[in-house]
Amino acid sequence: MMKKIRLFRNKTDNWMLKVVSLCLAVMLWYFVVGEDQVDINMQVPIEIINLPKNLIISNQYKSEIEVSIRGPRSMIQDIRNRNITRPVDLSTALPGTIVIRNDERSVPFPKGVTVQRLQPTNITLQLDQLIQKKFSIKAVTEGKPAKGYELRQIQLDPDHLLISGPKTVLEKGYEISTYVINLDGLNHTTTMQIHLNLEPDLFELLGETVVSARLEVREVMEERTVKNILVNARDAQVPVTVKPSSVTVKAAIPVNLIKETPELSMLFRTSAPVKNGEWPQTVKVNVTGVTVPGHDPVKIIEVEPPEVVVTVADGPKDSEK
Repeated sequence: MMKKIRLFRNKTDNWMLKVVSLCLAVMLWYFVVGEDQVDINMQVPIEIINLPKNLIISNQYKSEIEVSIRGPRSMIQDIRNRNITRPVDLSTALPGTIVIRNDERSVPFPKGVTVQRLQPTNITLQLDQLIQKKFSIKAVTEGKPAKGYELRQIQLDPDHLLISGPKTVLEKGYEISTYVINLDGLNHTTTMQIHLNLEPDLFELLGETVVSARLEVREVMEERTVKNILVNARDAQVPVTVKPSSVTVKAAIPVNLIKETPELSMLFRTSAPVKNGEWPQTVKVNVTGVTVPGHDPVKIIEVEPPEVVVTVADGPKDSEK
């Protein structure tokens, strides 16, 4: 009797499990099959993963694939809200050309979604060694500064670039230069931002690149010897006599200033510092150039004689010898 009861219970339990399974199957069919089916086209980005640190992809490749899928409306809506990608694992890649094949299993869509079409079916990647190389930057100019001025130097900041990229690209012997800098009419030192004129391969690596260019412009200087520049005794508390009373100065003077100055001796100031109580005394002659607004300073090269003798004007007294 007990065996019959147990057997009846087992049959009852099995029957209930079958009913529950049938209900679940019907519900699943309703949500997966019975729900409206929708067709859409979508762009799926290519995701490169595990690229070795010593490698770089050196060619242009399509960064997305176009996929046509079909599935229940709720699933399609969920897929639209998710960031689904086509992963490409390059953990075992070596330098060279590899071809990645795309098929219905390439994109991780959920079950119930059917891939109907996928383009492109292949992706070609060119893998190259990743290296660094230093490139000097050359400044390119045209024209001339204003009359009486000259370009002393151009300082670029930075004056070189350290570029990381494919070995096959960076070892082509490229030179990096600026776009043309126009010097016409320039009469002062200035700083400007200038773009680099890059080869297409380097432009792909760097994009638009700007450097700072400092153009140092100075007046053209001309050496002149100016005679008969009077020496002034300084700090003398008694009348004194200076011998010789004038000096000859060799100096570098801006050519524009030379044209504007009727008497070049006007451009110099001299002095002989006197120590009272010691007569006669030999004093060094200090010569400076006059600062004229709008012009570079006058540069003293040589003074002849470099020293003068200073005595009391009416002659030294015995008590002062």
